[in-house]
Amino acid sequence: MTEVVITGMGATTPIGGDLPSTWEAMLAGTSGVVALTQEWAEPLGVRIAATLKVDPSEVIDRVKARRLDRSAQIALIAAEEAWKQAGYGLGEDNDVDPDRLAVALSSGIGGLHSILDNWDNYRDKGPRRVSPFTIPMLMANAPAANVGLLVGAQAAIQAHVSACASSNEAVSLAVDQIRLGRADVVVAGGTEATIHALPLAAFNQMHALSRRNDDPEGASRPWDKGRDGFVMGEGAGVLVLESLEHAKARGATIYGTVAGAGISADNHDMVQPEPTGRGQASAMAKALRESGLEPSDIKHINAHGTSTPQGDLTEAGSIRRALGDATDDVIVTSTKSMIGHLLGGAGAVELIASVMALRDRMVPPTINLTDPEEDLPINVAANVKTPLPAAGDLAAINNSFGFGGHNVAVAVTNANT
Repeated sequence: MTEVVITGMGATTPIGGDLPSTWEAMLAGTSGVVALTQEWAEPLGVRIAATLKVDPSEVIDRVKARRLDRSAQIALIAAEEAWKQAGYGLGEDNDVDPDRLAVALSSGIGGLHSILDNWDNYRDKGPRRVSPFTIPMLMANAPAANVGLLVGAQAAIQAHVSACASSNEAVSLAVDQIRLGRADVVVAGGTEATIHALPLAAFNQMHALSRRNDDPEGASRPWDKGRDGFVMGEGAGVLVLESLEHAKARGATIYGTVAGAGISADNHDMVQPEPTGRGQASAMAKALRESGLEPSDIKHINAHGTSTPQGDLTEAGSIRRALGDATDDVIVTSTKSMIGHLLGGAGAVELIASVMALRDRMVPPTINLTDPEEDLPINVAANVKTPLPAAGDLAAINNSFGFGGHNVAVAVTNANT
Protein backbone atom coordinates (compact mmCIF):
# COMPACT_ATOMS: atom_id res chain seq x y z
CA MET A 1 0.00 0.00 0.00
CA THR A 2 1.00 3.62 -0.47
CA GLU A 3 2.95 4.79 2.56
CA VAL A 4 1.37 7.83 4.23
CA VAL A 5 3.67 10.11 6.18
CA ILE A 6 3.21 13.08 8.52
CA THR A 7 4.93 16.26 7.38
CA GLY A 8 3.24 18.88 9.56
CA MET A 9 1.43 19.13 12.90
CA GLY A 10 -0.35 21.91 14.76
CA ALA A 11 -2.31 22.21 17.99
CA THR A 12 -3.95 24.67 20.32
CA THR A 13 -4.94 23.21 23.67
CA PRO A 14 -5.63 24.00 27.32
CA ILE A 15 -1.89 23.80 28.07
CA GLY A 16 -0.41 25.56 25.05
CA GLY A 17 -1.28 27.87 22.20
CA ASP A 18 0.77 25.87 19.71
CA LEU A 19 2.38 22.46 19.40
CA PRO A 20 5.80 23.23 20.96
CA SER A 21 4.27 24.80 24.08
CA THR A 22 1.66 22.04 24.35
CA TRP A 23 4.24 19.29 24.10
CA GLU A 24 6.56 20.95 26.61
CA ALA A 25 3.68 21.26 29.07
CA MET A 26 2.65 17.62 28.49
CA LEU A 27 6.10 16.33 29.30
CA ALA A 28 6.12 18.50 32.43
CA GLY A 29 2.78 17.06 33.58
CA THR A 30 0.97 20.40 33.51
CA SER A 31 -2.77 20.49 34.07
CA GLY A 32 -4.94 22.83 32.02
CA VAL A 33 -8.06 22.36 34.13
CA VAL A 34 -9.30 25.54 35.81
CA ALA A 35 -12.26 26.80 37.82
CA LEU A 36 -14.90 28.48 35.65
CA THR A 37 -15.56 32.06 36.68
CA GLN A 38 -18.33 32.92 34.23
CA GLU A 39 -21.66 33.94 35.73
CA TRP A 40 -23.46 31.13 33.90
CA ALA A 41 -21.30 28.53 35.65
CA GLU A 42 -22.43 29.42 39.15
CA PRO A 43 -25.62 27.30 39.27
CA LEU A 44 -23.99 24.27 37.62
CA GLY A 45 -23.02 21.22 39.62
CA VAL A 46 -19.76 21.19 37.65
CA ARG A 47 -17.76 24.42 37.57
CA ILE A 48 -14.42 23.25 36.15
CA ALA A 49 -13.16 22.75 32.61
CA ALA A 50 -9.97 22.69 30.55
CA THR A 51 -10.17 25.99 28.68
CA LEU A 52 -7.76 27.10 25.98
CA LYS A 53 -4.42 28.39 27.19
CA VAL A 54 -4.42 31.06 24.45
CA ASP A 55 -7.79 32.47 23.46
CA PRO A 56 -8.34 32.57 19.69
CA SER A 57 -9.20 36.28 19.97
CA GLU A 58 -5.47 36.84 20.57
CA VAL A 59 -4.59 35.15 17.28
CA ILE A 60 -7.40 35.65 14.76
CA ASP A 61 -8.45 38.99 13.28
CA ARG A 62 -11.52 40.29 15.14
CA VAL A 63 -13.62 40.87 12.01
CA LYS A 64 -12.85 37.40 10.68
CA ALA A 65 -13.53 35.81 14.06
CA ARG A 66 -17.07 37.24 14.12
CA ARG A 67 -17.91 35.06 11.12
CA LEU A 68 -16.52 31.87 12.65
CA ASP A 69 -17.67 29.67 15.48
CA ARG A 70 -15.07 29.12 18.18
CA SER A 71 -14.57 25.54 16.94
CA ALA A 72 -13.65 26.83 13.47
CA GLN A 73 -11.41 29.54 14.88
CA ILE A 74 -9.20 27.07 16.72
CA ALA A 75 -9.23 24.64 13.80
CA LEU A 76 -7.76 27.39 11.62
CA ILE A 77 -5.08 28.18 14.19
CA ALA A 78 -3.95 24.55 14.39
CA ALA A 79 -4.22 24.04 10.62
CA GLU A 80 -2.09 27.08 9.79
CA GLU A 81 0.61 25.91 12.19
CA ALA A 82 0.60 22.41 10.66
CA TRP A 83 0.57 23.76 7.10
CA LYS A 84 3.53 26.04 7.73
CA GLN A 85 5.47 23.31 9.56
CA ALA A 86 4.97 21.13 6.48
CA GLY A 87 6.75 23.82 4.47
CA TYR A 88 3.75 25.00 2.49
CA GLY A 89 2.68 28.58 1.91
CA LEU A 90 -0.72 30.24 1.77
CA GLY A 91 -2.34 32.14 -1.07
CA GLU A 92 0.02 32.83 -3.96
CA ASP A 93 2.81 31.01 -2.10
CA ASN A 94 0.88 27.74 -2.07
CA ASP A 95 2.47 25.41 -4.61
CA VAL A 96 0.22 22.37 -4.04
CA ASP A 97 -2.00 21.23 -6.90
CA PRO A 98 -5.46 22.06 -5.47
CA ASP A 99 -7.02 19.09 -7.30
CA ARG A 100 -4.67 16.80 -5.36
CA LEU A 101 -5.24 18.46 -1.98
CA ALA A 102 -8.02 17.42 0.40
CA VAL A 103 -9.25 18.14 3.93
CA ALA A 104 -10.64 15.61 6.42
CA LEU A 105 -11.41 17.46 9.62
CA SER A 106 -14.00 16.63 12.24
CA SER A 107 -15.98 18.06 15.09
CA GLY A 108 -18.09 15.87 17.34
CA ILE A 109 -20.72 18.52 18.03
CA GLY A 110 -19.88 21.48 15.80
CA GLY A 111 -20.89 25.11 16.16
CA LEU A 112 -22.49 24.88 19.56
CA HIS A 113 -21.63 28.43 20.64
CA SER A 114 -23.15 29.82 17.44
CA ILE A 115 -26.38 27.88 17.91
CA LEU A 116 -26.88 28.85 21.53
CA ASP A 117 -25.68 32.45 21.29
CA ASN A 118 -27.95 33.18 18.33
CA TRP A 119 -30.88 31.51 20.03
CA ASP A 120 -30.29 33.84 22.98
CA ASN A 121 -30.32 36.79 20.56
CA TYR A 122 -33.55 35.62 18.95
CA ARG A 123 -35.28 35.02 22.28
CA ASP A 124 -34.15 38.25 23.95
CA LYS A 125 -33.91 40.71 21.04
CA GLY A 126 -35.96 39.29 18.18
CA PRO A 127 -35.23 37.65 14.82
CA ARG A 128 -33.52 40.69 13.29
CA ARG A 129 -30.68 40.30 15.78
CA VAL A 130 -29.80 36.81 14.56
CA SER A 131 -26.50 36.86 12.67
CA PRO A 132 -26.75 36.24 8.90
CA PHE A 133 -23.66 34.05 9.35
CA THR A 134 -25.41 31.72 11.81
CA ILE A 135 -25.90 28.76 9.46
CA PRO A 136 -22.36 28.65 8.02
CA MET A 137 -21.07 29.08 11.58
CA LEU A 138 -23.08 26.30 13.23
CA MET A 139 -22.64 23.60 10.57
CA ALA A 140 -20.61 20.62 11.76
CA ASN A 141 -18.61 20.82 8.51
CA ALA A 142 -17.78 24.51 8.99
CA PRO A 143 -14.30 23.92 10.51
CA ALA A 144 -13.38 21.58 7.64
CA ALA A 145 -14.73 23.99 5.04
CA ASN A 146 -12.84 26.94 6.50
CA VAL A 147 -9.60 24.96 6.64
CA GLY A 148 -10.23 24.00 3.02
CA LEU A 149 -10.53 27.68 2.12
CA LEU A 150 -7.34 28.41 4.04
CA VAL A 151 -5.18 25.92 2.16
CA GLY A 152 -7.03 25.93 -1.18
CA ALA A 153 -8.20 22.30 -1.17
CA GLN A 154 -10.26 21.16 -4.15
CA ALA A 155 -9.89 17.37 -4.16
CA ALA A 156 -12.38 16.95 -1.29
CA ILE A 157 -13.44 18.52 1.99
CA GLN A 158 -14.88 15.99 4.42
CA ALA A 159 -16.22 16.29 7.96
CA HIS A 160 -16.57 13.09 9.94
CA VAL A 161 -18.86 12.95 12.97
CA SER A 162 -18.38 9.96 15.27
CA ALA A 163 -18.61 11.63 18.68
CA CYS A 164 -15.31 11.39 20.58
CA ALA A 165 -13.78 9.13 17.90
CA SER A 166 -14.35 11.73 15.18
CA SER A 167 -10.87 13.11 14.58
CA ASN A 168 -9.12 9.74 14.79
CA GLU A 169 -11.60 8.53 12.19
CA ALA A 170 -10.92 11.62 10.07
CA VAL A 171 -7.22 10.73 10.06
CA SER A 172 -7.94 7.13 9.09
CA LEU A 173 -10.17 8.20 6.22
CA ALA A 174 -7.58 10.77 5.11
CA VAL A 175 -5.10 7.92 4.81
CA ASP A 176 -7.62 6.08 2.63
CA GLN A 177 -7.92 9.12 0.34
CA ILE A 178 -4.18 9.04 -0.28
CA ARG A 179 -3.97 5.27 -0.68
CA LEU A 180 -6.87 5.26 -3.13
CA GLY A 181 -5.06 7.85 -5.24
CA ARG A 182 -7.69 10.56 -4.74
CA ALA A 183 -5.23 13.03 -3.18
CA ASP A 184 -1.51 13.49 -2.62
CA VAL A 185 -1.90 15.69 0.46
CA VAL A 186 -4.66 15.71 3.10
CA VAL A 187 -5.01 18.13 5.99
CA ALA A 188 -6.61 16.02 8.72
CA GLY A 189 -7.62 16.36 12.34
CA GLY A 190 -10.34 17.65 14.61
CA THR A 191 -11.61 20.48 16.76
CA GLU A 192 -14.10 21.11 19.53
CA ALA A 193 -15.29 24.06 21.59
CA THR A 194 -18.22 23.13 23.83
CA ILE A 195 -17.44 24.71 27.19
CA HIS A 196 -20.88 26.20 27.67
CA ALA A 197 -23.63 25.91 30.27
CA LEU A 198 -25.86 23.54 28.27
CA PRO A 199 -23.39 20.72 27.49
CA LEU A 200 -21.88 20.96 30.96
CA ALA A 201 -25.33 20.69 32.52
CA ALA A 202 -26.27 17.83 30.20
CA PHE A 203 -23.12 15.79 30.82
CA ASN A 204 -23.45 16.50 34.52
CA GLN A 205 -27.00 15.13 34.51
CA MET A 206 -25.55 11.94 33.01
CA HIS A 207 -23.06 11.80 35.92
CA ALA A 208 -20.28 11.75 33.32
CA LEU A 209 -18.26 14.74 34.60
CA SER A 210 -15.92 15.06 37.54
CA ARG A 211 -17.34 17.19 40.34
CA ARG A 212 -14.02 18.04 41.96
CA ASN A 213 -14.82 21.75 41.87
CA ASP A 214 -12.44 22.38 44.76
CA ASP A 215 -9.51 20.66 43.02
CA PRO A 216 -9.58 21.48 39.29
CA GLU A 217 -6.02 20.37 38.52
CA GLY A 218 -6.61 17.04 40.23
CA ALA A 219 -10.01 16.34 38.70
CA SER A 220 -8.98 14.28 35.67
CA ARG A 221 -7.35 11.13 37.05
CA PRO A 222 -7.50 8.14 34.69
CA TRP A 223 -7.19 4.70 36.32
CA ASP A 224 -7.12 6.23 39.80
CA LYS A 225 -9.55 4.77 42.33
CA GLY A 226 -10.78 8.29 43.09
CA ARG A 227 -11.81 9.16 39.52
CA ASP A 228 -15.37 10.39 39.21
CA GLY A 229 -15.77 11.39 35.56
CA PHE A 230 -14.09 13.29 32.74
CA VAL A 231 -13.32 17.00 32.49
CA MET A 232 -14.63 18.93 29.50
CA GLY A 233 -11.87 20.43 27.39
CA GLU A 234 -11.54 22.43 24.19
CA GLY A 235 -8.90 22.49 21.50
CA ALA A 236 -7.82 21.39 18.06
CA GLY A 237 -5.17 19.20 16.46
CA VAL A 238 -4.29 19.07 12.76
CA LEU A 239 -1.83 16.95 10.78
CA VAL A 240 -0.60 17.27 7.20
CA LEU A 241 -0.51 13.81 5.62
CA GLU A 242 1.17 13.02 2.31
CA SER A 243 2.16 10.04 0.25
CA LEU A 244 5.78 9.19 0.89
CA GLU A 245 6.54 9.72 -2.80
CA HIS A 246 5.08 13.23 -2.76
CA ALA A 247 6.88 14.17 0.47
CA LYS A 248 10.25 12.91 -0.78
CA ALA A 249 9.87 14.66 -4.12
CA ARG A 250 9.72 18.03 -2.42
CA GLY A 251 12.31 17.24 0.25
CA ALA A 252 9.86 17.49 3.16
CA THR A 253 10.76 16.71 6.75
CA ILE A 254 8.96 13.53 7.80
CA TYR A 255 7.87 13.26 11.44
CA GLY A 256 6.33 9.81 11.31
CA THR A 257 4.16 7.40 9.36
CA VAL A 258 0.49 6.59 9.77
CA ALA A 259 0.98 2.86 9.32
CA GLY A 260 -2.63 1.75 9.64
CA ALA A 261 -5.98 2.19 11.32
CA GLY A 262 -8.77 0.04 12.66
CA ILE A 263 -12.44 0.92 13.01
CA SER A 264 -15.13 -1.09 14.79
CA ALA A 265 -18.52 -0.64 16.46
CA ASP A 266 -19.61 -1.98 19.84
CA ASN A 267 -23.29 -2.43 18.94
CA HIS A 268 -23.98 -2.36 22.67
CA ASP A 269 -25.21 0.96 24.06
CA MET A 270 -25.33 4.65 23.13
CA VAL A 271 -23.08 5.79 25.97
CA GLN A 272 -21.60 2.77 27.77
CA PRO A 273 -18.72 0.78 26.28
CA GLU A 274 -19.23 -2.92 25.69
CA PRO A 275 -17.94 -4.21 29.04
CA THR A 276 -15.57 -6.89 27.73
CA GLY A 277 -13.79 -4.40 25.43
CA ARG A 278 -14.35 -6.70 22.46
CA GLY A 279 -15.00 -3.84 20.00
CA GLN A 280 -12.11 -1.74 21.26
CA ALA A 281 -9.72 -4.69 21.00
CA SER A 282 -11.02 -5.36 17.49
CA ALA A 283 -10.12 -1.82 16.40
CA MET A 284 -6.57 -2.21 17.74
CA ALA A 285 -6.19 -5.63 16.09
CA LYS A 286 -7.37 -4.21 12.77
CA ALA A 287 -4.87 -1.33 13.06
CA LEU A 288 -2.07 -3.84 13.60
CA ARG A 289 -3.20 -5.99 10.69
CA GLU A 290 -3.46 -3.08 8.27
CA SER A 291 -0.09 -1.69 9.29
CA GLY A 292 1.71 -5.02 9.15
CA LEU A 293 2.81 -4.62 12.77
CA GLU A 294 2.98 -7.30 15.44
CA PRO A 295 1.81 -6.68 19.02
CA SER A 296 5.47 -6.83 20.07
CA ASP A 297 6.22 -3.84 17.82
CA ILE A 298 3.98 -1.55 19.88
CA LYS A 299 5.89 0.27 22.60
CA HIS A 300 3.42 3.03 23.48
CA ILE A 301 -0.34 3.58 23.59
CA ASN A 302 -1.98 6.97 24.04
CA ALA A 303 -5.21 5.70 25.55
CA HIS A 304 -8.69 7.11 25.30
CA GLY A 305 -8.46 7.17 29.11
CA THR A 306 -11.20 9.64 30.00
CA SER A 307 -11.22 9.17 33.79
CA THR A 308 -14.65 7.54 33.94
CA PRO A 309 -15.19 4.61 36.34
CA GLN A 310 -16.19 2.00 33.76
CA GLY A 311 -14.48 3.35 30.66
CA ASP A 312 -10.94 3.22 32.05
CA LEU A 313 -11.24 -0.39 33.20
CA THR A 314 -12.81 -1.51 29.93
CA GLU A 315 -10.00 0.04 27.90
CA ALA A 316 -7.28 -1.44 30.11
CA GLY A 317 -8.78 -4.87 29.52
CA SER A 318 -9.17 -4.27 25.79
CA ILE A 319 -5.49 -3.36 25.44
CA ARG A 320 -4.49 -6.61 27.12
CA ARG A 321 -6.98 -8.47 24.94
CA ALA A 322 -5.56 -6.96 21.74
CA LEU A 323 -1.83 -7.21 22.53
CA GLY A 324 -1.67 -10.21 24.85
CA ASP A 325 1.60 -10.70 26.72
CA ALA A 326 3.22 -7.99 24.59
CA THR A 327 1.26 -5.52 26.74
CA ASP A 328 3.93 -5.92 29.43
CA ASP A 329 6.39 -3.96 27.27
CA VAL A 330 3.96 -1.15 26.35
CA ILE A 331 3.92 2.22 28.14
CA VAL A 332 0.36 3.57 28.32
CA THR A 333 -0.64 7.12 29.07
CA SER A 334 -3.71 9.34 29.03
CA THR A 335 -2.97 12.94 28.15
CA LYS A 336 -6.60 13.71 29.05
CA SER A 337 -5.34 13.85 32.63
CA MET A 338 -3.82 17.20 31.61
CA ILE A 339 -5.94 18.61 28.77
CA GLY A 340 -9.32 17.14 29.64
CA HIS A 341 -11.55 15.56 27.02
CA LEU A 342 -11.64 17.50 23.75
CA LEU A 343 -14.46 15.32 22.36
CA GLY A 344 -14.22 15.54 18.55
CA GLY A 345 -10.78 17.12 18.80
CA ALA A 346 -9.34 14.59 21.23
CA GLY A 347 -8.08 11.94 18.83
CA ALA A 348 -6.08 14.32 16.65
CA VAL A 349 -4.35 16.05 19.57
CA GLU A 350 -3.57 12.68 21.14
CA LEU A 351 -2.29 11.28 17.85
CA ILE A 352 0.07 14.24 17.60
CA ALA A 353 1.21 13.49 21.16
CA SER A 354 1.87 9.89 20.09
CA VAL A 355 4.02 11.04 17.18
CA MET A 356 5.93 13.42 19.43
CA ALA A 357 6.47 10.64 21.99
CA LEU A 358 8.04 8.45 19.30
CA ARG A 359 10.12 11.35 18.00
CA ASP A 360 11.52 12.26 21.42
CA ARG A 361 11.36 8.67 22.75
CA MET A 362 9.55 9.97 25.79
CA VAL A 363 5.99 9.27 26.97
CA PRO A 364 4.19 12.10 28.80
CA PRO A 365 2.78 11.21 32.20
CA THR A 366 -0.71 10.38 33.32
CA ILE A 367 -0.97 12.86 36.17
CA ASN A 368 -3.09 12.51 39.33
CA LEU A 369 -2.61 8.72 39.42
CA THR A 370 -1.96 8.53 43.16
CA ASP A 371 -4.07 5.47 44.03
CA PRO A 372 -4.17 3.16 41.01
CA GLU A 373 -6.81 0.53 40.47
CA GLU A 374 -5.60 -2.81 41.73
CA ASP A 375 -4.43 -5.44 39.24
CA LEU A 376 -4.39 -3.09 36.26
CA PRO A 377 -3.36 -5.20 33.25
CA ILE A 378 -1.39 -2.31 31.69
CA ASN A 379 1.73 -0.29 32.53
CA VAL A 380 0.80 3.36 32.97
CA ALA A 381 3.32 6.21 32.93
CA ALA A 382 2.09 7.39 36.32
CA ASN A 383 2.87 11.01 37.23
CA VAL A 384 6.28 11.20 35.53
CA LYS A 385 7.40 11.11 31.92
CA THR A 386 8.77 7.72 30.92
CA PRO A 387 11.46 6.98 28.32
CA LEU A 388 10.95 4.66 25.36
CA PRO A 389 13.77 2.46 24.01
CA ALA A 390 16.73 4.63 23.06
CA ALA A 391 17.37 3.01 19.70
CA GLY A 392 15.54 1.22 16.91
CA ASP A 393 12.17 1.57 15.27
CA LEU A 394 9.17 2.49 17.39
CA ALA A 395 5.43 2.10 16.93
CA ALA A 396 2.46 3.40 18.89
CA ILE A 397 -1.32 3.16 18.90
CA ASN A 398 -3.70 6.01 19.60
CA ASN A 399 -7.17 5.00 20.81
CA SER A 400 -10.41 6.98 20.50
CA PHE A 401 -13.82 5.67 21.54
CA GLY A 402 -17.07 7.60 21.16
CA PHE A 403 -20.68 7.61 22.25
CA GLY A 404 -22.64 5.38 19.92
CA GLY A 405 -20.04 2.63 20.19
CA HIS A 406 -17.52 4.11 17.74
CA ASN A 407 -14.01 2.66 18.14
CA VAL A 408 -10.97 3.89 16.20
CA ALA A 409 -7.33 2.94 16.70
CA VAL A 410 -4.55 4.53 14.64
CA ALA A 411 -1.06 3.01 14.49
CA VAL A 412 1.93 5.28 13.87
CA THR A 413 5.63 4.62 13.50
CA ASN A 414 8.58 6.92 13.98
CA ALA A 415 10.37 8.59 11.11
CA ASN A 416 13.16 5.99 11.17
CA THR A 417 10.80 3.24 10.04
